[in-house]
Order: sequence, then structure tokens, then C-alpha cells
Amino acid sequence: MSNNARTSAAERMRLHRERRRRGLRCVMIQLRETDVDALICGGLLEHETRNDRNAVLKALYGHFNRTLGPSP
Repeated sequence: MSNNARTSAAERMRLHRERRRRGLRCVMIQLRETDVDALICGGLLEHETRNDRNAVLKALYGHFNRTLGPSP
């Protein structure tokens, strides 16, 4: 195993432990186009940014805050 691979693995583990300490989980999800449309209709996402991954992520967090309540 190269030194760079060990460094990358150590960094991933460090981030994992930090998220766990903060009570966070990292998950990957798939959104349907209709889900993205719903974010737009809900005023959380602009139509022009529907293909911008970061904008969709921000809109999804906004949806979570609306439906689940703000983060502690």
C-alpha cells in the first residue's frame, strides 16, 4: 500500500469519526427527476440550477429543515 493511499484512508477515517461525534451520518441517495421538480415547486431550488449538484444538495437540506425541523 502506498503512503498516499494510507494518508487517504486515514483522512477518511478521521472524517468518519468526526461526523459520528457530531451525530451525523453520511449517505448517498438517488433522486428522481420528480423529486427535483418538487424541490423547485417548493421554492427550494431554482429551475436553472436543477443540474447543479451543490444547489440540489442545499435545497434538499432546506427540505429536511422544513419537514424535520432545524438541526440542533
